[in-house]
Amino acid sequence: MRTLVADAFPVHYLDELRAAGLEVTYDPQANAEDLVEKAKDVRVLVVRSTKVGRAVIEAAKGLGLVLRAGAGVDTIDVQAASERGIYVANCPGKNSVAVAELTMGLILALDRRISDATAELRTGNWNKKEYGKAAGLKGRTLGIAGLGSIGREVAARAKAFEMHVCAWSRSLTFEAAEELGVERCASLRELAEKADIVSVHMALEPATQGMFGAEFFARMKKGAMFVNTSRGGLHDEAALVAAMKQNGLRAGLDVFANEPAAATAKDVPNEIFKMPGFVGTHHIGASTDQSQDAIAAEAVRICREYVATGKAPNVVNVEQQAPARSELVIRHYDKVGVLAQVLDIIRKYGVNVADMTNTIFQGSKAAVAAIRITSEPSAEMLKEIGALDEMVISVEAKRVGKG
Repeated sequence: MRTLVADAFPVHYLDELRAAGLEVTYDPQANAEDLVEKAKDVRVLVVRSTKVGRAVIEAAKGLGLVLRAGAGVDTIDVQAASERGIYVANCPGKNSVAVAELTMGLILALDRRISDATAELRTGNWNKKEYGKAAGLKGRTLGIAGLGSIGREVAARAKAFEMHVCAWSRSLTFEAAEELGVERCASLRELAEKADIVSVHMALEPATQGMFGAEFFARMKKGAMFVNTSRGGLHDEAALVAAMKQNGLRAGLDVFANEPAAATAKDVPNEIFKMPGFVGTHHIGASTDQSQDAIAAEAVRICREYVATGKAPNVVNVEQQAPARSELVIRHYDKVGVLAQVLDIIRKYGVNVADMTNTIFQGSKAAVAAIRITSEPSAEMLKEIGALDEMVISVEAKRVGKG
């Protein structure tokens, strides 16, 4: 099973991929354009930062799995993959600690102005009078937007600093908030108004694109901090710069609206880089040895299961419940061609199959096939399936789903 690892990947885990039965090509320098050609004959494509667009997916005729060695999948054209029946999987939660650590680092750097102080020391200037001013974190309110695995790790660390933590998430209940020891905010607006520091930990999707914009920043306290270690598209960078100018907001960012595609670039134009009250890193939130090892181990586990079963864990683009209206329960003899003939009859009546399973009983004499179909079966179709002599023992239909 040909596999292309088209991004940096801990080398000692490549042998584990090979041990799982994969024929691995390691090409960490590959870019999005290269993949159109390089992924043509692969079955499994493993990426981290490299984008996988529609052109790649359509060119790779044998592709069965695109695996992101990381949490988000916004660098992959999931819709194009879904249209071609290609699994898209990721490694959620494995970078949580690394991102949470960087988040706290950005907060501390903003409060104590560490990067500015270091830059001045490098010029030979000693300016204790200027840099001896900081509010401190104890007793201040951290507002967390998005309380998934990363947000929860940030909350735990903030509480260790004796901060008050409030949080907003689309799925956060009062009970869950109480269990985590955080205050639940009913809305992003409430979070913005309460917090001294807002930290964002959400996935980028159409519903969250630009969610943190001018209206949100206008509700934040004067001189408050805004930290984003998730995705640059979540915040409106122009609106953030305006808020920094007008309301003294400070920003700690690991992610940006327009990041260079390459790992290194010079003369990157971005007004926020030069703003007073800005601290930034280079989208390296998950880049610790511990995190990369955990992600690589999870990637190996996913690939191993895909080789063994044809299915992958952590898939993000499979319907949780197939759109079926009826289920055919067919008890049949375990003979070659039985299910092929059953499916031929279903096709003959213009009925689409949503999903199916086949369970074989001890002794391999009989089995039960559960075939979910997208419409009600006709009496004629059921009669014809039941008439498959010496093949079908019984057939029945039951309604599933809504309606």
